[in-house]
Amino acid sequence: MVAAGLCGGGMTAAILLGTGAAGGGSTRTVLQTSSLGASSSPSAHSAGLTAREIYDATRPAWCWCGRTRCRPARPRWDLSERSDGVASAAGFVIDEEGRLLTNAHVVAGATDVSVTFGDEQTVPARVLGKDEETDLALLGVEPDGLDLRPLELGSSKRVHVGDPTISIGNPFGRDRTLTTGIVSAKQRRITAPSGFSVENVIQTDGVLNPGNAGG
Repeated sequence: MVAAGLCGGGMTAAILLGTGAAGGGSTRTVLQTSSLGASSSPSAHSAGLTAREIYDATRPAWCWCGRTRCRPARPRWDLSERSDGVASAAGFVIDEEGRLLTNAHVVAGATDVSVTFGDEQTVPARVLGKDEETDLALLGVEPDGLDLRPLELGSSKRVHVGDPTISIGNPFGRDRTLTTGIVSAKQRRITAPSGFSVENVIQTDGVLNPGNAGG
């Protein structure tokens, strides 16, 4: 049996090679829908979700980080959408205490930050901390009156080249957009604007546009 994963189109192709009872070979190609997030183990595969299922299940965790007044300067790896000094990007809830994760460049030079959740509730947010070298920022909102549902974080140790990926963000000001791709490489290295080297980066071929930052 020879199995090959075809990443495009969310399909998996398995080529089954049989020897035949009399020694004559036969070939059969089977196409089946691939589950996102599934590994090679049977238990994990059975628990895999499709892109649509992940999109629906994680919806309460997303937020739109918008109305952020910023400096005119724009970092080289900036993926926020900007217009008239206002940036819009994405983020997600990581706990019920009101903490959210986004990219540091989204709030760089910010004088005013607000967050809009899926139920269209918009609340002010404050920057609790940020690491510009790895481009991560932690935001905080007042949890009272909000239905906060944290996004479950995974482990990069379980990621393999060829695994399917999805990106949910707000590209070009269009909120809650999903794109798919694959993990195309691991252990990459990128350089922060300061020259700091970020190690063990996971590379994906998924499409990312301005506004996808923090998603």
